[in-house]
Amino acid sequence: MKNPRSRKRRSESDNKIAAIIFVFIFVLGCTFLVAKSKVEIPAAGKTLMAFMSPFQNSFSWIGGQFTMAKNTIEEIQNLQEQNQKMSEELERLRAKDLAASEAISENQRLRALLGYKQATTQFDLVIASIVGRESATWSSVVVINRGTLDGVADNMAVVTEMGLVGHVMEAGLNTSKVQLLLDPRSHVGTLIQRADSRVAGIVEGDINNPNSPTMVNIPKDADVQVNDVVVTSGFGGVYPKGIIVGKIREMHNDEGGLLKHGVIDTAVNFEKLEDVAIIVNSREAPPEPLPPPVTNDSNVDPELAAQQLKQQQQIQQQVQDQVKQAQQRQLEEAQQYKQQRGIAQ
Repeated sequence: MKNPRSRKRRSESDNKIAAIIFVFIFVLGCTFLVAKSKVEIPAAGKTLMAFMSPFQNSFSWIGGQFTMAKNTIEEIQNLQEQNQKMSEELERLRAKDLAASEAISENQRLRALLGYKQATTQFDLVIASIVGRESATWSSVVVINRGTLDGVADNMAVVTEMGLVGHVMEAGLNTSKVQLLLDPRSHVGTLIQRADSRVAGIVEGDINNPNSPTMVNIPKDADVQVNDVVVTSGFGGVYPKGIIVGKIREMHNDEGGLLKHGVIDTAVNFEKLEDVAIIVNSREAPPEPLPPPVTNDSNVDPELAAQQLKQQQQIQQQVQDQVKQAQQRQLEEAQQYKQQRGIAQ
């Protein structure tokens, strides 16, 4: 009985011999094909060529398939490279479009502030951008990219072309903190802009309504209506007179019954606030004092009324003197400037 291992070795040997014979026949056939164009092939060679012809066709077909596959792979690779390049170009164009849109938006904001700067000739303004917000008081304190090196100081008013933003609470060298109008710690002297009203009050932030400050200390019978425009009164020395704060949205009576307060829709959209202007100098005349309340009560003491009127006149005279002094200083500065120009020329 024969060993299975010997059978396996014999089969492998037979396969090797068959492969060698096949390669030999293939090489021989190729040799005849090459020599065909140079010398005349005898009858035996022709017979061999006829025998090899089917194999030649098969090898030619296989070679064509390999060439086609290679070309297909190269085309797929080229398409992938082109697709990658197009994707990169698309991302580059998309980023460029976003940058252009941002530049256009910034240009529009700065144009608006520049127009406001040119229109309000009584103010010297420094344009700034918001670069941060305090996390503890996100809606009430922001950081701007201007400081003392740019002429910014504490308690300077901050505005936009739409109206009042707040004031500088802490000025650093290159940055400053701005307390917004919405801050509950903020207190702004204000007036109703309507000519037949001119009611005074204080606008302060509301901790229970962070987006809408409140005008408080309004007498219950005062002429204040919904949609009345609220502006700064100028009293206190921080905010110049006449800057728009917002509009009265609704009125409510206080618990005591003697006063009422109005909820304000601010002129500035604080959620979209990005650029501001700091009023570093104001050439506006000081505001006139509010007139004393007029009453028809017949029990008013004439002597007390006369004293109040005299005090009112004294205050008005002091304000007029301050205005005259400011105008005199401006005149002297203008004359000195002209003299310096004359010497320089």
